[in-house]
Amino acid sequence: MTKAAIQPLESYRLVQYVVPIPCYICGSDNTYDAEYCQLCLAPMALAHQANSQNVQPKMLGVIGASGVGKTVYLGMLMDMLSQPAMSIQALARGAFSITMQQNTVSALARCAFPRKTPNEPDRWNWVHCQVRRPEQRQDMEVLMPDMAGEAILEEVDHPHSFRIISQFLNKSMGAMVLIDASQLKEGSRDQDFFSMKLLSYLSELDSGRRHGWRQRPVALILTKADCCEECRGDPASFARDHAAGLWQLCQERFGCHRFFAASVSGSCLSCDTLTEGRLHFPLRIEPHGIVEPFKWLVEQLERK
Repeated sequence: MTKAAIQPLESYRLVQYVVPIPCYICGSDNTYDAEYCQLCLAPMALAHQANSQNVQPKMLGVIGASGVGKTVYLGMLMDMLSQPAMSIQALARGAFSITMQQNTVSALARCAFPRKTPNEPDRWNWVHCQVRRPEQRQDMEVLMPDMAGEAILEEVDHPHSFRIISQFLNKSMGAMVLIDASQLKEGSRDQDFFSMKLLSYLSELDSGRRHGWRQRPVALILTKADCCEECRGDPASFARDHAAGLWQLCQERFGCHRFFAASVSGSCLSCDTLTEGRLHFPLRIEPHGIVEPFKWLVEQLERK
């Protein structure tokens, strides 16, 4: 025998599903409780945070080939900007913005580099931070994702393969392009070709004369500069001598660009494995040129 019971109707909860929440990256509508955008797989936490504040965050693209060091660079950058002694500081917004910094610092403490970023966009790490500089009265909101290098290459070779990449880079106000200096020193031109592909892709996304990528700031960062002293001393001359195609492309299509040299480790140990190929282990952490590219980009954006 079933006992009678009074069950209150909670149909008012359906009202929350009537008003859609647009994705901050691609603008498609999602429900209020969606964790990721149904179209581009960007975290919906970005949209909720953007709606809760008056200043909209500026997007900065961090792009480069797989294994060039995007994850360790971003993680070390956030860790250094969180120190109170820096002339430029960044305060993370949201718990998800601390994950990459935590993973990078933990891996380096174990004399290892962070794991490779998965290709699936819903597994990428995002950084949303508030940038502060003493000479500026108003803080700047900045949004940067750690996109997988293989996914970027797939999008460049086959446009619209990863909608989140094209949407984000189209709306980005600037970019940091990472190039492996150690491979350039060894004579490999793969980094030169891949960087040329990336810059050509950016110029084709928005070729407008006033607000297109020709006028947006681009920081070209030669990573792993600890392997070549000439790169640390004069990164622009190193790029002109070892990546002539990239150098010429920047001169002709990007009016606001600058070359930098950066490294995280002061010394590395390499060994060959049967399953994962050659692995590198940092023996000594000596950051060099990590903050300078980001600071230059922020200064360029403040002038616009």
